[in-house]
Amino acid sequence: MARRKKIYEGKAKILYEGPEPGTIVQYFKDDATAFNAEKRATVEGKGVLNNRLSEFFMKGLAQIGVPTHFIKRLNMREQLIRQVEIIPLEVIVRNFAAGSMSTRLGLAEGTALPRPIVEFCLKDDKLGDPFVSEEHIMAFGWATQQDLDDMVALALRVNDFMSGIMLAVGIKLVDFKIEIGRVWDNDFMRLIVADEISPDSCRLWDIETGQKLDKDVFRRDLGSLTDAYTEVARRLGVLPTNVTHASKPTLIN
Repeated sequence: MARRKKIYEGKAKILYEGPEPGTIVQYFKDDATAFNAEKRATVEGKGVLNNRLSEFFMKGLAQIGVPTHFIKRLNMREQLIRQVEIIPLEVIVRNFAAGSMSTRLGLAEGTALPRPIVEFCLKDDKLGDPFVSEEHIMAFGWATQQDLDDMVALALRVNDFMSGIMLAVGIKLVDFKIEIGRVWDNDFMRLIVADEISPDSCRLWDIETGQKLDKDVFRRDLGSLTDAYTEVARRLGVLPTNVTHASKPTLIN
């Protein structure tokens, strides 16, 4: 078998050339990073969990008519996705104050926001993914006004979906970030959700206890990241109820 061609390797995933034109194989690593990769570790089972959880969320979005790059899961760590032109922005939706918003605005973590707030950051690790306004985005040509309107609409639909399914299993969706890409169907361009949706890209708190079930566990040394992600997967039904740790998972097909 010919060796696959690597297209790109990031902090949490590797992209390989797909089997058909316009497709990519996305491989989920066990690497965990924080503070713009200044803090690093290998967390056994993390890639397996994120692969399955991202599949779960992407399939759910497709069922409610939100377009994504997901095609199918290939194995425990890989999924086949559609090749897209990534818009160089992180789209962040915040329901409660936390992280950088708490720092910037002096809000106590957990403060409920009057409505979901959509923010944008420039995807540039060397600059620390800085916050940018819609004026910056249009002035520098990263996206048009129509793109921005569509991105906000997509992000809010993802928020409605994610908030609902998390609330149903006793988890508060504090905030999350997504990436959005352009695809062309003949001469028609449209925007779709890309990259991944997983506890790596969300803040998730237990509604009753406030326990963090996301990457803040790693950022703040609050315990086992694998246990936190496993708990999210177990509640959502991605893992059987008798699985207690993802390092040796028996996953549902």
